[in-house]
Amino acid sequence: MLDEILESAAAVTSGPEDYRGEDGLLYCGKCHTPREAYFPKGITLLGRNRHPTECVCRRMEREQQEAFFVEQKHLGLVQRLKAAGFSDSSMQDWKFENDAGCNPQMKLARQYVEHWAEMQKKNTGILIWGGVGTGKSFFAGCIANALMEREVPVCMTNFARILNELNNSFSGRNEVVDRLCRYPLLIIDDFGMERDTDYALEQVYNIIDSRYRSKRPLIITTNLTLDEIRHPQDVAHARIYDRILERCAPILFAGKNFREENAGATRQAAKDIVNRKHE
Repeated sequence: MLDEILESAAAVTSGPEDYRGEDGLLYCGKCHTPREAYFPKGITLLGRNRHPTECVCRRMEREQQEAFFVEQKHLGLVQRLKAAGFSDSSMQDWKFENDAGCNPQMKLARQYVEHWAEMQKKNTGILIWGGVGTGKSFFAGCIANALMEREVPVCMTNFARILNELNNSFSGRNEVVDRLCRYPLLIIDDFGMERDTDYALEQVYNIIDSRYRSKRPLIITTNLTLDEIRHPQDVAHARIYDRILERCAPILFAGKNFREENAGATRQAAKDIVNRKHE
């Protein structure tokens, strides 16, 4: 039985266009490269002095199939990462290729992604602060998408959702905190908009402190000013802000409100349509 298997493995099934070369080897009729090769002199297998080998066209076909399966596996993993990592599916469109080029700060997001290994090693985060609608969330979302497309798990959420999850968790609050700490990068969007209760502040501190102690980077977007963060009104806020400022580099997002600009363009477009109907 073993001899039959070995003999089958050593044999080459020829195609209708294949042919024997002057060297006695079987050649592919399409690419005209050998489909057999000789063993080193003096070596045989079951009386045969040659063994199968891939011709050029079959090797290219195999490599293309392997590349296809690798790409499909990659795309499937990225899709799962984004489904788990984003609290809103619309965030999947926040990509560098969708950037209109209106904000010069976007180059810093690209640099963060390109130097991710160093950022992760040094536990370097970003505090993105500025007015409403200036592109802070889009900035953070571009980083998240780019890293997940490199197969790096990222979670982008906000504390309102986290607090709701903590209140409704059946597995316990520690499991929620532990899960958030396992992500190589955690992005907290709209920091400072959550309920300002003693319970909420304690949970916010627990999560930020857990990230700090686990030496995993954190990115935060907020409408709070840097002065408000540097000069908190009480101890509860102070210990949270202190942790953030220690590990997150502040980046100011100033300038026009893109949301208001887009809303204005939408209102104008609607007005133009209405006016055309009455012409």
